[in-house]
Amino acid sequence: MRRSYFLFFTGLLLFITCPQITATAQQLDYEPKVLLVTAHPDDDAIYAATVFKTTHLLNGKVDLAIMTNGEGGYRYSTLGNYIYGKQLDKEEVGRAYLPGIRKKEVMAGGDIVGIRNYYFFEERDKQYTEDIKKALEPWDTEILESRLTDIMRTENYDFVFTMLPHQSTHGHHKASALLALRAVENLEQKNRPIILATTIHRNEDDSTSFTMLDGYPLTRINHDRDPFTFDRMQKFGFEDRLNYNIIANWVIAEHKSQGTMQLFMNGVRMEVYLWYALNQDSQYAKAKDFRGRQCR
Repeated sequence: MRRSYFLFFTGLLLFITCPQITATAQQLDYEPKVLLVTAHPDDDAIYAATVFKTTHLLNGKVDLAIMTNGEGGYRYSTLGNYIYGKQLDKEEVGRAYLPGIRKKEVMAGGDIVGIRNYYFFEERDKQYTEDIKKALEPWDTEILESRLTDIMRTENYDFVFTMLPHQSTHGHHKASALLALRAVENLEQKNRPIILATTIHRNEDDSTSFTMLDGYPLTRINHDRDPFTFDRMQKFGFEDRLNYNIIANWVIAEHKSQGTMQLFMNGVRMEVYLWYALNQDSQYAKAKDFRGRQCR
């Protein structure tokens, strides 16, 4: 993940927050199925609290699709040298070994929050760029889109979570969100999952004014629908000594090849889920109910 997650944006949105998150949750009348679509093998940490509660307290199933092999993370792997006994921060070494290492790391983190299936698309993590066109260039987008569509059609997910495709974030993040949106659009309308754009905020009163990635109308957010948020600092357990940042920290700690990941420890307050305009208005009640059950 990159620092751009924490950019502060102007504009004010009214968040639907959990008044009190507890260690129990009232069950839905179905077992929710969720697909996370990310760019790199550590981006899933942004969903950690919501995923944990979905799998452990709502009897839900969560799968993870990762677009790249993560080899470009060698720049942040200096501390990983001492853990894995290889010069991972040297480009030729990192690109050779990080795909396998980071795959194990993400699956270790997934064990904590309860990830069921992993879809490794293995596209090259060639370089950092904020240009979505450059990010998409080396990828076989037709195959990626087709495979995502097939996965969604086969699994019949209730929800798909993407990374927020903000203009100033990593091009791979934007690209992964766009491909997920295209895959949802490929499905018959009656079979489409609810798709939400996810970001994280440091503080409870942070906000984002993101509306659409320029040139890509499919990424438009419908601001007539309030976003859902999960406050990781909500208390539970004996004497309210626990909170959901503990879960996120456990996940982050598994990514030892990525030193900058550790800087996110206790650095996030809110998981924020925004409503893509691609969704049908009739689906909003289902999404609101899903959020509500997580708060009980």
